[in-house]
Amino acid sequence: MSIVVGYSPSGQGRAALKAALRYGARTGEELVIASHLYHDAERGMTAATEDEVRDELREVGAEQAGVTVRSSLENDIGEFILSVVDEVAASLVVIGLRRKPPIGKLNLGASARRVVLGAACPVLAVKDDHRTGGVGGVTGS
Repeated sequence: MSIVVGYSPSGQGRAALKAALRYGARTGEELVIASHLYHDAERGMTAATEDEVRDELREVGAEQAGVTVRSSLENDIGEFILSVVDEVAASLVVIGLRRKPPIGKLNLGASARRVVLGAACPVLAVKDDHRTGGVGGVTGS
């Protein structure tokens, strides 16, 4: 089985990646990184390429063996992540969430809500933790 990670080069994407790497190291499961659409100031709507994702993995000191990258320019991020989950029969999905103000804490974004409600396996949702100085409460890999 595999762990699917919803990824974009953001604080939320990095938090999800680091959490999935930690979980995968404990379970021995391979990671499938679902690189989804995000808005880049220079390129517009795009998804991180496999090379960009592998650069991020190197930056966090992660082993590259056992990591597969799938990219999509599909507009529906939730559907893309769920299709990867189904395709690889994932045991876990890891997604990053934006930090919300107190009034919106129970309001997930549309893509996150779609993944949480539609995944046939457990979903781990992580967010940046600005209090620890690390991403997703992680200070190392």
